[in-house]
Amino acid sequence: MTSQPQTSAIRAGRILAGLLGRGILESRTPWLQEQEAEAHGLRMVYSLFDFTDRGWPDEDLAEVVAATQRLGFAGLNVTYPFKQAVLPLLDELSEGAAAIGAVNTVAFVDGRRIGHNTDVTGFAAGFRLGFGGAAPGRVLQLGCGGAGSATSHALLGVLGADELVLFDPDPERVEALRAPLAARYGEARVSATTDPVTAAREVDGLLNASPVGMSKLPGLPIAAEAIEPRHWVADIVYFPLETAFLAEARRKGCRTLDGGGMAVHQAVDAFAIFTGLTPDHQRMRESFFAFAG
Repeated sequence: MTSQPQTSAIRAGRILAGLLGRGILESRTPWLQEQEAEAHGLRMVYSLFDFTDRGWPDEDLAEVVAATQRLGFAGLNVTYPFKQAVLPLLDELSEGAAAIGAVNTVAFVDGRRIGHNTDVTGFAAGFRLGFGGAAPGRVLQLGCGGAGSATSHALLGVLGADELVLFDPDPERVEALRAPLAARYGEARVSATTDPVTAAREVDGLLNASPVGMSKLPGLPIAAEAIEPRHWVADIVYFPLETAFLAEARRKGCRTLDGGGMAVHQAVDAFAIFTGLTPDHQRMRESFFAFAG
C-alpha cells in the first residue's frame, strides 16, 4: 500500500510533472493537467519527454526518471512503451499497480518512487459513460502490454465481462498476461488466440489495447473484415481521437468508444496523486474536449 498523495513538491504555488513515452507530442495531458491546476490556483508545468522526438534510446529511461526526481518533480505519467519497463526503477507499488504489473503514474514521495496505475479505473469509467452501463459480454482484446494489462483487469474485475480473449503478436506477452488473469478471475473467463479474425466472430466486443493507430503507428490492429456491425468497438488510443479502427467500425454501424474517456479519467486520478487536491471530473472532461492544438 502507498502513503498519501505527494504534496511536498508544491513550492510557492508551483508544481512540476511530466509524461514519459514515445510518439506523445500530440498528447492532451499537459493541457488537461495544467488547466485543472490553474482552477485550483496552482501553477503546474507539465513537460513531455518524448524519447522518439528527442532521439533517446529506451535505455535512458532510468536516467530520465532520476533526473526529474532530482529536479523536484511531483511525479510522472508513463505511457507506451515504458509502463512495464519502469517497474524495476521504483521503490514501491500501489496494490492496484502490483496486481496489474504495470504503472502509468509515478509519484516522488520523500525520496521514494511510488508506482500507481490509474488506467483500470480510467478505462472502466470511460466504458460505463460511453456505453451507458451496458455489459461487455465476450471481448476480444488486441494488445497485451502495459495498457492491455490494465484494460483486462477493468473488463474482468470491474465491468464483469463474461470472457476475455487475448491476442498479441508476441505469444510470450499473451501468456504473461493470460496466466495471472486466469489465476485471479478463473480459467473459464480468460483465453488466448493466435487467430484474431476467427476469434472476432465469437465475441460481442473488440478492444484495441495496443499502440496501433497512434499517429506514429498508423494502421488497424485487426483486419477490417473482422469488424461486424453487431460489435461494440473501443480504442485506448486518443491521439488521434478518431483512429482508423474506429472510423472503420463507425462506417459499419458499430457502437464505438474512443480513447478520450480513459484518458480523462486516468488523468483525474493522476492529478490527485501529484497534488493531493481533489480534481473536478467534469471540468477535466470539458478541458480535454476543448483542447485545440
